[in-house]
Amino acid sequence: IAPKLEQAEIVRTKNKPTESLDAYDYYLRGIATVHQLNSKANDEALRLFYTAIDLDPDFAPAYGMAAQCFHWRKRYGLMSDRVREIAETERLGRRAAELGREDAVALCNGGHALAFVVGDLDMAAELIDRARVLNPNLAAAWRFSGWLKVYLGEPHVAIEHLARAMRLSPFDPLISDMQRATSFAHLIAAQYDEATSWAGKALREQPDDVTSMRMVAASYALSGRLEEARNAMSRMRERDPSLRVSNLKDLAPLRRPEDFARWAEGLRMAGLPE
Repeated sequence: IAPKLEQAEIVRTKNKPTESLDAYDYYLRGIATVHQLNSKANDEALRLFYTAIDLDPDFAPAYGMAAQCFHWRKRYGLMSDRVREIAETERLGRRAAELGREDAVALCNGGHALAFVVGDLDMAAELIDRARVLNPNLAAAWRFSGWLKVYLGEPHVAIEHLARAMRLSPFDPLISDMQRATSFAHLIAAQYDEATSWAGKALREQPDDVTSMRMVAASYALSGRLEEARNAMSRMRERDPSLRVSNLKDLAPLRRPEDFARWAEGLRMAGLPE
């Protein structure tokens, strides 16, 4: 029910004149914008979340979502000043945690940004676990927990948490992210056929998403379907020609060296240059 209520609130806010917007309205407009997952939308969403923070400096969820904007910027290669943006992500994530001790949304968004952008997996685990306790029915908390368990090298727990997220929110606008994370979990568990299946689902949801293309290419290669893997890699490199095995670590803060090695080998087999 939560995603439907949020969408209804977003529609309500869009129908309000700009001069009557408050911090919560700007926050909702930011959520609607950031889900478009492109550079222009990300910049606009970040502006909206910062406006919400200016209007209410104690509004914890706005800090968490602003931190998430930097997560998307890093994931899609949109960062222009990495040092500054990583530092800002850390500031926003920690502020979300300070202000939102009882706010599951603020904690899981801030926590995941701290994991992916800053690399602070332990702090992220603390925040996301608390979010799940505060609101066991929050799909985003289980989605972020799934990603975190992938990073920590606990793929079977990740699969369970992601399955719960998808049960809680089967029509979520970010369902492809749950599918992509499930594929990654199966990949590091050496369950390559399952990894391939979930990567394909994610790509069907978002055909132009380069992160899904990477998962498709790696899982195809590791399952022995090299021609399909190379086709997926060729398509991915048209959209992201700068990616190399040497800069792959920027895209997933995997704690266990063997997990990174498995993922990198799949992409190498698919044709990713060193």
